[in-house]
Amino acid sequence: MFLRRCLVLSFQLNFPRNTYAKDTSSISMLGMKKKKVGGKVGAVAEKTQLPVETDPEKLVNFVCGSNIYKTGEDIKLKPDSDYPEWLWTIRTGPPLPLEELDPNSKQYWRRIRRMGIKEQNSMLKIKKL
Repeated sequence: MFLRRCLVLSFQLNFPRNTYAKDTSSISMLGMKKKKVGGKVGAVAEKTQLPVETDPEKLVNFVCGSNIYKTGEDIKLKPDSDYPEWLWTIRTGPPLPLEELDPNSKQYWRRIRRMGIKEQNSMLKIKKL
């Protein structure tokens, strides 16, 4: 047993270390370069500024930001008659209050369950141990 531990320990101590790998300490998880700052603060991620479209003609006629590739152009907007009717009836405002939802719908019961979970979590926060 003792000999086995010594072998394992000596193997761990003599295991070669890979010191030839590339140093990635200056790159954040988002792929942005970190800027070195003096003191105890450490490295700070440098923010990249994205270009904002200011041309009014392009803003009116194209879906700005729809092209994610380096080449090509954004999607051109079509007349309203080319889009389906249900598109204009989509609710984009705040969610309906609970009183206006149908009690027989899945949306109603999901909202009730979510409210119950939130209430339970808030009660657990204030519970004294």
